[in-house]
Amino acid sequence: MVTHRQEHTAHWIRYFTDRGHGHVQPLAAGVEGAVYRLGDGTVGKVWSGRRPVGVELMRRVYADIAGHAALLPFATPEILGVEEHDGVLVTYERELAGVPSRADSAVVAPGRELAARDTDALLTVLRGLAAVPGTEVMRRLVVQGDDRAFWEGHARFPDALADLVLRAVRRRGGLLAARVPDLAGIVRATVDSLRALPGGGPVSVVHGDLVPPNIHVDDAGAPTAVLDFGFFTTAGDPAFEAAVAAAVWDMYGPYAEPHTVTLTRLFAEEFRYSAETLVLYRRAYALATYDLFSSDGGDGHFRWCAGVLTRPG
Repeated sequence: MVTHRQEHTAHWIRYFTDRGHGHVQPLAAGVEGAVYRLGDGTVGKVWSGRRPVGVELMRRVYADIAGHAALLPFATPEILGVEEHDGVLVTYERELAGVPSRADSAVVAPGRELAARDTDALLTVLRGLAAVPGTEVMRRLVVQGDDRAFWEGHARFPDALADLVLRAVRRRGGLLAARVPDLAGIVRATVDSLRALPGGGPVSVVHGDLVPPNIHVDDAGAPTAVLDFGFFTTAGDPAFEAAVAAAVWDMYGPYAEPHTVTLTRLFAEEFRYSAETLVLYRRAYALATYDLFSSDGGDGHFRWCAGVLTRPG
């Protein structure tokens, strides 16, 4: 389990420099690792979460997505090379154009009004990803913090998600129960509602972590790239992607709750998703990820998940 965000270090700058990259610069850091610009159109990513045994699977997922590039108005990652150093996975990837659409809300709080360029960018990304069909390789991915392929033993996305929720709550459910009254009842209702969802709907690639830094844009605000697949990447219901995107776009700002409500309503109307299903998926996401940033419940993500589970609707 990942217990903190990885930081940039002089050690890794020296590592890339010693391998002939003359202009190494820290670029970004997050829950899965740290990224360094190497000065030759590529980046090096030092992974803190995914073990080396999974990299070939992720390379194939990236290739599956890239195979539908004609459907996407933005670029996606491509793994060019892989190394292992002292048990740590290092990948070399094509550097993607643009700049982060906005800082994470934990760093810079968004204002009261959602900017049209932000909502337009989100709609563009959601439409694009929903057009990329889910593949067998995507179904074999393991969601961060779990111990098995997300789809293992399942033919339907809602059933796979229901079992993921049950496994996640078994990890450290006591922490969550201390903050969420009647957690057992909430889990039971969530799982039952997931299993009751109709089957036969579309299955597309799910990024699962469309926070602002993972969407790059140009000067006009149009998406140029979507990066950092892996945290909750799988094949699944595009409505789940929309539900999570509405919730994580602004998690920590003073207007986070009304922003989530506004985006949820927008996505429900734009894509004709059931608003009730989006709320259900948001609760399932909170139950599945509450402990992925710390083991003691002392982080902001844990508090956000507890808030999701204690708020009506």
